[in-house]
This record gives sequence, structure tokens and C-alpha cells, in this order.
Amino acid sequence: MPTDTPPGPLRFLVFGAALRTGSANARLASLVARLISDAGATVDFATMRDFDMPLYDGDMEATEGLPQGALALRDRLERSDAFVISSPEYNASVPGVLKNAIDWVSRVRPQPFKNKHAMLVSASPSLIGGNRGLWALRVPLEHLGTRVYPDMFSLADSYQSFAEDGTLVDTGLQQRLTETVSGFLSLVEADVRYVCLERRWYEFLGDRTEAAITQRAES
Repeated sequence: MPTDTPPGPLRFLVFGAALRTGSANARLASLVARLISDAGATVDFATMRDFDMPLYDGDMEATEGLPQGALALRDRLERSDAFVISSPEYNASVPGVLKNAIDWVSRVRPQPFKNKHAMLVSASPSLIGGNRGLWALRVPLEHLGTRVYPDMFSLADSYQSFAEDGTLVDTGLQQRLTETVSGFLSLVEADVRYVCLERRWYEFLGDRTEAAITQRAES
């Protein structure tokens, strides 16, 4: 007799968006990956160096196609149920290397950011914690149809914030990060397991999913 096969673990791509070895965002990404793994999900941990690619060039795309780094990121996004980016803040905005990667991968059809859940976190030595950069990062991702989790986590004074075991020195912040990750996992599970969320996205109030500008962004 046929039996119900339990679903496999949820799959998350987690990566830090800084190139520097030992960056605070790599450490924060590692901590988030640990929390996700501890919750029973599967983590694909990556760094921006896994997705090396030149600056976006339309002529290069036309003659050579997408670079291998962009295709690698596409593949790992497609294999995931959701993704987490730990991004530094450069001049109150998105790091160029991350924005460039998003621009390249957005050229893939079907467009892999569409309908993916994402959580954004940041670490910065400043007192703001990279929060301005995360707000800027939401813009291209949401334009491409990514469902960005409302709660973002920004770690200020990051050079002094990590304990030797990789957790946060401030137990209150550690608890807040744990709860943020837990809430994100619950949302992803609800969407993947129970299909209880209507998959609609609007760029402007009153816009419809069949509108031309929405199709250009999400297709």
C-alpha cells in the first residue's frame, strides 16, 4: 500500500556579501547558517568569491552569455527554498559586488529571484549596523519578485560583538537574532509545505501581476 513520504528538510542558501576574508558579515552569515541548521534545515553556505563575475556588460552578455559566477549563483538559488544575505553597508548603500551579481542573475530566464523568500542581515562597525544598506538592498530584490522578510537584523559595533564560539557577546542580541531566524523559517515552511500564501506581488498600489512592468521585473 502507498504510504505518505515525509517532506525533506527545507533548503537555505546563506552567504556573506563581503569579499574580505574574515569579514564581520561572513561571521554573521556563519552564525545564521548555524541557527538554521540547528532548526533542522539544510544549509548551502557560500561566499561572494564563489560567484566571481565581471561588471555587467550588455555587449559581453550578447556575445558570450552569462559568466560562470552568475550561473553558479543561479543554480544555487534554484536549489534553495529561500536565501539569506549578510551584507555590509558601503556609503549607506549596497556593495557594488552584490548589486552587480543581482544584475547579472536577473538576466536569467526564468528569473530565479521571483517568489523566493529572503532574509537580510548586516554587520557593521558603525552604530547603525548597516541598516541603511539593507533598506537599499530590498529595492532590487523586491523589484525582481523576492519576498523579503519584513524583520531585518543589523549588528552594530561588529568588531566587538562576536564571542570566540561565533555567537554574539550580547545575549539579548543573540536571542533577537535567534527569534528573527525562527520566524523566517516558520514563514518559509508555511509557504513551501502548506502553500497557504497567495503568490502575488505588486510594484505599485493598484498594479496587477499581469501588468507589463511587473512582467518585466519578474519574468
